[in-house]
Amino acid sequence: TNPPSVTSVTPSVAKYLSSKLGRRKIIQLAGLGSMVAVGAIAYDRLIKDIIFPGSGNGDKSPTTNLSLQSFDFNVITLDSQGREATRNRRSANFFPQDLGNGITLEMVAIPGGTFTMGSPTSEAERWDNESPQHSVTISPFYMGKYTVTQAQWRVVAALPKVNRDLSSDPSRFKGDNLPVEKITWLDATEFCARLSKYTGRNYRLPTEAEWEYACRAGTNTPFHFGETINTDCVNYNGNYPYGSAPKGEDRQKTTPVGSFQVANNFGLYDMHGNVWEWCQDYYHGGYQNAPSDGSTNENNSQYRLLRGGSWIILGRYCRSANRNRYEPDFRDNFIGFRLVVS
Repeated sequence: TNPPSVTSVTPSVAKYLSSKLGRRKIIQLAGLGSMVAVGAIAYDRLIKDIIFPGSGNGDKSPTTNLSLQSFDFNVITLDSQGREATRNRRSANFFPQDLGNGITLEMVAIPGGTFTMGSPTSEAERWDNESPQHSVTISPFYMGKYTVTQAQWRVVAALPKVNRDLSSDPSRFKGDNLPVEKITWLDATEFCARLSKYTGRNYRLPTEAEWEYACRAGTNTPFHFGETINTDCVNYNGNYPYGSAPKGEDRQKTTPVGSFQVANNFGLYDMHGNVWEWCQDYYHGGYQNAPSDGSTNENNSQYRLLRGGSWIILGRYCRSANRNRYEPDFRDNFIGFRLVVS
């Protein structure tokens, strides 16, 4: 299958494309008459050749002033029985964020675009709070290739305090390359504040819309893998599979980030299962009047949003559209987080 198409770009990106390539070239590439709807340009071509020229060879990106590097990864799809149907090799771009002590964060370039958020009423085992489906336009951003690990957590937790104290070793399951867990929303935002102050970049949690857009990576099935998942590619409670997939393993613990060696079309790993991931947003019971620009949905709820499912949970909770909620000071060994840079 082909990489997902970018369905729209922001006016600032369109202006940059025009200055570099000229309107005639944009139209030739896109097959369209409007620079702000570059719908026919495939993801890899847009990112590598237009928005990030020279990526992979150490050149500075004119839009981000970052040294971008490329990486290759495997993308698979599963059939309705949970069997591998296709396997493809893809590439994407990222920048490494040096945290010191030999520890880095890998932040993957996510293209802007428009997608349908939420689940259709025909999707099995869905919840009403995933409705109504609605169109959301997302600006380009960077997202962690993996959830934050325990090694990364320790380095940032040792940085000067901004608002609250952080434990250097909060996790139940120990391992440098395991996701950090037992993290509250308040802990995660303190981590972002310390890292932002240290790097001078605006690190934060993803909005709920950004998270779902990044998880789907151009797909509209219950999972970015397709109609179902299996425990060979996702860490969840395999005693409770989704759809027609067979039962699988119940590991009863987290797994090292990226250990299944398969990513989605954007190059992100473990978007389904392993640990729930905090989002910026307050919880809201549905998508009535939800923002269409990917921003946070602010309200008076006492809860914050989590996405993705975890090692302890049933298959249905790992779907791309599934939504979870906890109080911002809640912690347990199935909750972690992933970073974003605008």
